[in-house]
Amino acid sequence: MDWDKLRIFHAVADAGSLTHAGDTLHLSQSAVSRQIRALEESLNTTLFHRHARGLILTEQGELLFDATKSMNKRLDAAAARIKDSEEEVFGELRVTTTTGFGTMWLAPRLPKLYEKYPDLKIDLMLEERVLDLPMREADVAIRMKEPSQADLIRKRLMSVRMRLYASREYIEKNGMINDVEDIANHRLICQSPNSTQVSAGATLVQHLMTYDVHSLFTVNNYFGVLQGVVNNLGVGVLPDYLVEDFPHMVRILPDLQSGEVPVFLAYPEELRQSKRISAFRDFVQDEIFAHRRKLREATQSDEGAD
Repeated sequence: MDWDKLRIFHAVADAGSLTHAGDTLHLSQSAVSRQIRALEESLNTTLFHRHARGLILTEQGELLFDATKSMNKRLDAAAARIKDSEEEVFGELRVTTTTGFGTMWLAPRLPKLYEKYPDLKIDLMLEERVLDLPMREADVAIRMKEPSQADLIRKRLMSVRMRLYASREYIEKNGMINDVEDIANHRLICQSPNSTQVSAGATLVQHLMTYDVHSLFTVNNYFGVLQGVVNNLGVGVLPDYLVEDFPHMVRILPDLQSGEVPVFLAYPEELRQSKRISAFRDFVQDEIFAHRRKLREATQSDEGAD
């Protein structure tokens, strides 16, 4: 098949319009239309259903579009590797992680990375869905479990536990909780049961609910839970990596916590030599080392005060 015709077909399928594809490709609508007709004739099939609102792929068109999407991602990977042969760290880096970790831990630390590599362009994709790294839906991922996809380089960064926290203002107003049975007299803030979350957090919430909690506020991500806690709404189930950045929060029932949740960084094997990946990986590892050190210092300080 003609590569140029496939490139034009992909643009039309992606845009759903001959006109919009022509604008992207800097071609006239008639030129784009001729190329699509020629491709259909060479394949002896119809690739688009044409109607007043635009174009819809036929079943055969969908098959070809899947192939061109895969080709584009492979070409993007090749382009990234070529660019990364330069000495400087620059260009786009697509990072995917969970909404909670991305908003509450990673994003606040990114200014340090930009300060070191000002020409880096980070596209941070926050969602619970696991993106396909080998198919280049993202370049690098930080996930709350070990990735199962093949052909990935993966590194365990740290472990997280879900714990109970409240604001100092809330404790001053409502009193410290010294026994788990007392949770029934407070508003519990947690992720909603039907939202995607780590099983360790869900298990801890299920345990707390056995104590007949009367008032409940649920959110579909931990950033929302955090907002409830810092605004004195109640007692929240939150990951322990927040302690460093929100020192005004008070841990409730220190003996109560979830099991360990492993945090992994992963990227495709084909990007092993990428300088952008290496720069991001080293940055995250350095920040986690600093995070652990501050937590140890804080723990030793609390023990000394006792």
